[in-house]
Amino acid sequence: MKSPVILTSFLLALPLTGGAQQEAEPAPAGALPGEISQSEAIGTQPGPDRTLPKTQNPYGMDSNALAEGRRLFVWYNCYGCHGGRGGGGMGPSLRDATWLYGFSDQAIFNSIADGRRYGMPAWGTKLPAEQIWKITAYIKSMGTEFEPKAPPPNPVYPEPPPRRDIPRQQERKGAD
Repeated sequence: MKSPVILTSFLLALPLTGGAQQEAEPAPAGALPGEISQSEAIGTQPGPDRTLPKTQNPYGMDSNALAEGRRLFVWYNCYGCHGGRGGGGMGPSLRDATWLYGFSDQAIFNSIADGRRYGMPAWGTKLPAEQIWKITAYIKSMGTEFEPKAPPPNPVYPEPPPRRDIPRQQERKGAD
């Protein structure tokens, strides 16, 4: 006879627990510096439609920031998806000349901070902007003479990939 009482109590408690969940509030506008405007975006952007200021990486190609960016890249396990030297794996290559969301400092910062569809988590709520900028600087240095601890040349393909300091002909557009 106890089972109908337990079942009834359980069914009555269900509506009470459903109201306990609260919807997350959006981050205040401008909470993270260095985001791109919607007009520059190639892919779908997270969050509400808004025009955001353009910001250059405050660290540029400072060798200390690049080394720290490499350390953070390894420490936060970015290589788990992008490969040890950013050559790709489960996540896209960070060394090639094709970038779905753009190669500007802004675009890379946004990809890290806001995340992207199909697997890139949003790190902006977990990392300070300073660290995201240093990781951005390290990513921008890949394939250039500024890259700290660059990988050895590929013995199979002696021709190097296109350098990033040479303007790219086109970027991949609209791929989902």
